Amino acid sequence: MRARKPNSMKAYKFKMYNHHGNRELHKTIDGHAPVWNHCVALQRRYYAIYGKYISKFRLMKHLSKLKHLPPWSRNGRFAHWNQLPSQAVQDVAARIDKGYQKMFADRKQGKKCGRPRFKPRRKYKSFTLTQAGWKLLSDNRIRIGKRVYRYFKSREIQGTPKRCTVKRDTIGDVYICVLTDYEEPGQNRVMPGLGTDTGHIAGFDFGLKRYLTGSNGHDIESPLFFKRSLNAIKRFNRKHSTKRKGSKNRGRARLDLARQHRRISNQREDFHWKLAHQPWSRNGLTDRYDEIRPR
Repeated sequence: MRARKPNSMKAYKFKMYNHHGNRELHKTIDGHAPVWNHCVALQRRYYAIYGKYISKFRLMKHLSKLKHLPPWSRNGRFAHWNQLPSQAVQDVAARIDKGYQKMFADRKQGKKCGRPRFKPRRKYKSFTLTQAGWKLLSDNRIRIGKRVYRYFKSREIQGTPKRCTVKRDTIGDVYICVLTDYEEPGQNRVMPGLGTDTGHIAGFDFGLKRYLTGSNGHDIESPLFFKRSLNAIKRFNRKHSTKRKGSKNRGRARLDLARQHRRISNQREDFHWKLAHQPWSRNGLTDRYDEIRPR
């Protein structure tokens, strides 16, 4: 019998234009936080009584029932959930179910694993749409719900779009993450994504002071992006700590600090990508070696 080829997916991430229309996306993200907290509270109460958690499908059915209650009923305070995308609400239940499954599996193996926690609105970051509720349009436009938004289309999307996640970072910028069923050429190789057949195999060990230590002497020093920006981090931390809690100045100082941390994160991501590929030369790790193993 011929082995079935595993499904391959490709993810794209694009930043959306800063526009006053994005307030609707922020409201939608904030609206999913009470749904998450309600499900977490319900699961904890059920687990305390029966010693097990509610299944994903029962939780979805419960949320659907709350959404369709009339506002004047006893539990009418949940009626406004009907304005949220139904698939996004179902995804909340699926993520909580996945968290509890992992918790019980890890505890069965003797590992420490925490249960899903409550999240305030400002810390709730995303919602996910699957088949309906969104559509990629021509150029750099996307329709989410009844509104059309624009995003920075840095590259062409290959494959059939399957899922879209609207994500918000700590600064307040909004991104879309599109998942497609595109399969890279040469995906059936043992090590997918490696460039050419060089006949070389190398082992690398991650370290704190040295980023990679190669088995063949190919060592790569750590760029230490955080250490380079440590003075700026300290300066923004001091400004943030001196501002009065709840004031607008403290909010601005928090955003300045978050921007500095995001800059470091972008530097690390750029370094990892260039180290692996280096498209302007043939010195990337995926071009020099056919197989890379941990030491």
